[in-house]
Amino acid sequence: MTDRSRPARPVLLGQNQYGKAENRVVKITREGATHHIKDLNVSVALSGDMDEVHYSGSNANVLPTDTTKNTVYAFAKEYGIESAEQFGIHLARHFVTSQDPIHRARIRIEEYAWERIATSDANSKFIGADEIKHSFVRKGQETRVTQVTYDGSRWEVISGLKDLVVMNSTNSEFWGYVKDKYTTLQEAYDRILATEVSARWRFNWSDDDERMPNWEKSYAATRKHMIEAFAETYSLSLQQTLYQMGARIIDHRAEIDEVRFSLPNKHHFLVDLEPFGLKNDNEVYFAADRPYGLIEATILRDGAEARIPEDMTNL
Repeated sequence: MTDRSRPARPVLLGQNQYGKAENRVVKITREGATHHIKDLNVSVALSGDMDEVHYSGSNANVLPTDTTKNTVYAFAKEYGIESAEQFGIHLARHFVTSQDPIHRARIRIEEYAWERIATSDANSKFIGADEIKHSFVRKGQETRVTQVTYDGSRWEVISGLKDLVVMNSTNSEFWGYVKDKYTTLQEAYDRILATEVSARWRFNWSDDDERMPNWEKSYAATRKHMIEAFAETYSLSLQQTLYQMGARIIDHRAEIDEVRFSLPNKHHFLVDLEPFGLKNDNEVYFAADRPYGLIEATILRDGAEARIPEDMTNL
């Protein structure tokens, strides 16, 4: 028989956060006739003493999401946008230190790059690479990303990029793999290796008393080491190339302790031209968009702890 005098077990509130997502802000900095553009997509997520707004609907501790939106635009004017990371730090610090109920702020930023259009010069000469002539990067597709989290005392900054398509048209093989009755893939001793890089790297800066990295220089150098390692690795597997990309970053960037990659293998298959009386000598390929092999791994500095989520879908 049920004891009706005993109160029902309460339904409890778990983790929660709120804020304004995807605030598109473009900042133009004018230096005379020379202009500079920073184009960001900023998402704010705040958490803290928010139980009552869920239980009773009281907004006494709630900073409106519209206010967080306005703060993004005001800070673009007040502080400028030196880098995505620095802008995120300004915002996170403001929300945590100016609002007692807010205990933690997470700022996610996507940055869209704009290239300056160079004027023509009749006296200019084309300069080509002397050694690496088989590596390519698609222009205009890369998106820079960062996530800044602050709890009032400690910082966590995870930056990276996505949609960076790279290709080696040679110096890649794939053979010696496990074969069973379902295996039809032919071994390859000269193949195209292409992938769309999604990478995140975690900085070891976490305290205001520590020297802050130069975010812009760090991003440029990290990207450079990453794609140079891709170009310079004679690849026997995409896993091997991934490791070399991460190891190059860890070896050369002391401010970074962890790198995580998600690399879809953008397969290129030789087209059979024999029905047309033609020989295909590694010249004509079919670029398959799906299905694709997906290679993912984290590369760590010795002694560092893995903190970047395995699933980077929303990071």
